[in-house]
Amino acid sequence: MTTQPIKTVAPKPAPVWRHHHILDVDDFSREEIELVFNTTQAMKEVLSRPIKRVPALRGKTLITLFYEPSTRTRLSFELAAKNLGADAASLSAPASSVTKGESLIDTVSTLQALGADIIVMRHPHSGAPYIAAQYVKASIINAGDGWHAHPTQALLDLYTIQEHKESLKGLKAVIIGDILHSRVARSNIWGLTTMGAEVTLCGPPTLLPTELGEQNHHLPPTNIEHDIERALDGADVVMTLRLQLERQQSGLLPSIREYVQLYQLTEARLSLARPDALVLHPGPVNEDIEIASAVAHGPQSVINEQVSNGVAVRMALLYILAGSQKQ
Repeated sequence: MTTQPIKTVAPKPAPVWRHHHILDVDDFSREEIELVFNTTQAMKEVLSRPIKRVPALRGKTLITLFYEPSTRTRLSFELAAKNLGADAASLSAPASSVTKGESLIDTVSTLQALGADIIVMRHPHSGAPYIAAQYVKASIINAGDGWHAHPTQALLDLYTIQEHKESLKGLKAVIIGDILHSRVARSNIWGLTTMGAEVTLCGPPTLLPTELGEQNHHLPPTNIEHDIERALDGADVVMTLRLQLERQQSGLLPSIREYVQLYQLTEARLSLARPDALVLHPGPVNEDIEIASAVAHGPQSVINEQVSNGVAVRMALLYILAGSQKQ
């Protein structure tokens, strides 16, 4: 059976695209995000076929370089690359020469010398992908750096919302939990506000960024609400974040029990939001801690859709980047 050419299913990258790397969404325009959405829709059509592959990236090599564990992000990138006909390889830092003292710059330079066109990178230190991008011609995709950013997760979250709501403009989006240490939250704040949503952040004062003042230029304007019931009133979108248990050990929380009492997303609390409100979670989920099991698996949850859309969104980004490399 012959493979259908990509031109039948996906638009060519438009001049609106300005990125050789994808480091965060804080410099994405509305038009660029819409391009990602449109291309993702085409990729979902590819994934609906009996044979879920097209040769759009034939001859390209993608390498995932992860210094931290990952399930969803890493697998979805590797599946996305293979679905587009690219060669995909993975490197886990603990099993590499990093353990012998090899620097980040030497590692990414080695991957480029081995033929990498795109390097998908997760690193525990904020800013590491930005450093890597200065030393290689390959495109760097940030798959999470410290507390800073997780752009592809934000884009798949935005796309999932768009599928259900048609437009993000004017929506009330509430993000609940450990926002201070969440790279997902930071990228979503940028993406949601760029697309015209109103963002409310809710959590204990010790788990909110200190740079959220009116004069701050590190994040766009958001609303702050420590009371979860008031935050959820009239919400169109509710995103809960994984509570990292190490926060209790560092003294930022009195106890997990108190957090559950004050900030768990329960069915009763969700009823304060709009009847058609969506529930998202970037995963992995601590059920019955930040979100009740009944809500996580309830009719308003789109958590599984987020995972499924991750492959299509990352296919779209790889396709767009490959097109920009030819320009």
